Amino acid sequence: MARALTAKAVEALKADPEKRIEVPDPALSGLYLVVQPSGSKSWALRYRFGGKPAKLTLGRWPVMGVADARAAATEALDTLDHGRNPAGEKKAREEAAAQTNRDTVAAVIELFLRRHASHNRRGDDVAAMFKREIMKKWGEREIQSIGKRDVIEVLDAIVDRGSPVTANRLRAHLNTLFNWAKGRDIVQANPLDGIKPPAPEKPRDRVLTDDEIRLFWNACDGLAYPFGPLYRILLLTGQRLREVAEMTWREVDGNTWTLPADRSKNGDEHVIPLSPEVLAILGGLPRIGRYLFSTTGETPVSGFTRAKERLDKLMGEAVNKDLPEGAEPVKIPPFTIHDLRRTAATGMAGLRFPPHVVEAVLNHRSGTRRGVAGVYNRFDYADEKRAALDAWARRVAALIEGEAENVVRIERAR
Repeated sequence: MARALTAKAVEALKADPEKRIEVPDPALSGLYLVVQPSGSKSWALRYRFGGKPAKLTLGRWPVMGVADARAAATEALDTLDHGRNPAGEKKAREEAAAQTNRDTVAAVIELFLRRHASHNRRGDDVAAMFKREIMKKWGEREIQSIGKRDVIEVLDAIVDRGSPVTANRLRAHLNTLFNWAKGRDIVQANPLDGIKPPAPEKPRDRVLTDDEIRLFWNACDGLAYPFGPLYRILLLTGQRLREVAEMTWREVDGNTWTLPADRSKNGDEHVIPLSPEVLAILGGLPRIGRYLFSTTGETPVSGFTRAKERLDKLMGEAVNKDLPEGAEPVKIPPFTIHDLRRTAATGMAGLRFPPHVVEAVLNHRSGTRRGVAGVYNRFDYADEKRAALDAWARRVAALIEGEAENVVRIERAR
């Protein structure tokens, strides 16, 4: 007779990366431990109701232990013995709770993200900003209670902490949210009406210096996987953060990465040649799922804000480690991850690659690739893009090795 599941046995169960597995608990008929390819585990009860098979999800391991899972399954079977469907009753309870809480800010935001923002390529960014800036403050409040003063207080606090651009972005997202809610008769008025962007903005022109590139590259060692290699690839390819962070192994073919149209900002398929330096980084990545950069095996990496804070700390420690006692600490001018893209573009231009080639690398449709010219000029400059990215990667490698002066710059194509 098979032994009943124990906490030690559940902990020791290994996932199959190719499929979900279900392990029955011999101690209670119908109770299963479900192990996902990612390694996450949960409890489920399988039974029959009305002559048809049914399933009730009980809870996740290790929050729900073995004894708790058996108790929950026993309670569900007791409900079944009384002629009622436990899965149906659970669904009814959840729907009733959702109806009761449907006007909370958290519930409206969830509906907004599902119905509206999910169709936007930046939907994940919107969701992350709401979670970071709004949920803890307003999540349990009814959305109709949010007034102009509440909005101004939140935006002012973000400006005061030194993040004026974030405040502007949040204002724009909240304005869209409340206009959407007004259109669905959830709110009668938009509290953002009359609230201007809290801070002026100017185009960024920040480019990392050679010394900063060295500090950045070495600090990536301290970040390890997934952020260390992710950040290095951003610098070497000049592509956008989300586009790289959500790369899948299927998109990589030999020394080429093809970004599908539905993931690119401008809606165009984009082919990115991969330099030997990038391929070396890819060769060292673990294979834990479909994404190159993932901590779960099921979803792409997240947590960019905290990772950037760790990167800044590591760079600051490195630049100040050999300062003489009493010397004024060196401060690295603030930069964003998007500035890596500008640094790569500036670096390729400095290597004498013409603007239309740099724009092709960046997948920009501006300047020489804009409007009528862009419609009729469908040439993708594949060879030129490879030459530019290879040269830029060699330039970065030489900087790291302290031999930048030996890099031979490529002459502008005639």
